Amino acid sequence: MVLSKNIVHQYFKKELEGTKILVKVNPIHFQGTELTIEDGKIEARDLEFDDRIFGDLKADGFQEVNAMEFNLYLSGLI
Repeated sequence: MVLSKNIVHQYFKKELEGTKILVKVNPIHFQGTELTIEDGKIEARDLEFDDRIFGDLKADGFQEVNAMEFNLYLSGLI
């Protein structure tokens, strides 16, 4: 995954029957990370997107959120 200090990532969240899915999207390089939280377990995976990712996330019921919850889960603080 390419990291850059000048990119503002976008974050999305969806909840399904006890499972949270949080997605971080790099809107320049269309790369990101998906966190799946279920029964206290966190699974992370790096993803590559295409330029339709924002429409796809909206169609799948994801809501745009701020970075705090994603980063708290990623760091293991919640």
